[in-house]
Amino acid sequence: MDVTELAERLRQGDRRALARAITLVESGRADHREMAGALLAALTEGAPPAALRIGLSGSPGVGKSSFIEAFGLMLTGQGLRVAVLAVDPSSARSGGSILGDKTRMERLARDDRAFIRPSPSQTQLGGVARRTREAVTLCEAAGFDVVLIETVGVGQSETLVADMTDLFILLLAPAGGDELQGVKRGIMEMADLILVNKADGELKAAAMRTCADYRGALGLLRKRARDPEGFPKAMTVSALAGEGLGRAWQEMRALAAWRRESGFFAARRAEQARGWFEQEVRLGLLALLAADPALSARMAELGAAVAEGRAAPGPAAATVLAEFARQWGGPPARR
Repeated sequence: MDVTELAERLRQGDRRALARAITLVESGRADHREMAGALLAALTEGAPPAALRIGLSGSPGVGKSSFIEAFGLMLTGQGLRVAVLAVDPSSARSGGSILGDKTRMERLARDDRAFIRPSPSQTQLGGVARRTREAVTLCEAAGFDVVLIETVGVGQSETLVADMTDLFILLLAPAGGDELQGVKRGIMEMADLILVNKADGELKAAAMRTCADYRGALGLLRKRARDPEGFPKAMTVSALAGEGLGRAWQEMRALAAWRRESGFFAARRAEQARGWFEQEVRLGLLALLAADPALSARMAELGAAVAEGRAAPGPAAATVLAEFARQWGGPPARR
């Protein structure tokens, strides 16, 4: 299948074409990268209305997959098309991933209005895969109304997903921390909506207390100019019982609508696109360094010197950058 045909089938909402397109953009082969670039360029022309991009983070065991399935089924029941991009942690030793999120969302996976794609995080930090942005673009081109990005779920440093979504949702478990835990900087400052899951049965009382703690913590954080009165908010939900999901969706839509009207939505999208471009430039420069035999050998030599304590990391890096600049005919690199 050539790029033109793939792009056309993608615009028609072909789920198989979408799966093939994501596989293409995730590939590291040089010919596949060229085809992926051509595909993304073709889809940029006459792009359909963008989907609402929602990032979802939380620690392992908080119920992210259960929440996404229940939430996704509610959205598809309203006639919306939902794409789920689930990032699975990769082993630091073998590099492999289980990619079991689709199995956890069995009912949503069978829904004709839903699409679930698990991807390995590989060496990417921040809870997302390197090509998650491209996958979001492909899902939007395929006509999905909502794109949910489920992060790896490792802790408070998982904020990269906030730089590629319109709304960032933090999912918490009952008794997960007190008010002091809530005022810690990092992921709390990035969250637009905090949802305390498992607010059912014996855990309901604990979930209500946790929600109250985090609601108080949010009151101590500095109010963000991009948000209307009352945001960010803390709420309780139950993926198991399906309670609170409709109210959470109502709050998400209200916040997104306010940001569109205020102009923040479009400005944020533009800022994210620029950041995506700059990241690709940085990664491309690293690839050029690795592909050049002389520079690669020089990096290995200086890396060994740094590891043995014979050279400092900063000056050694400056040496490599200066040699890179001279080789490519540019001015000496500056740190």
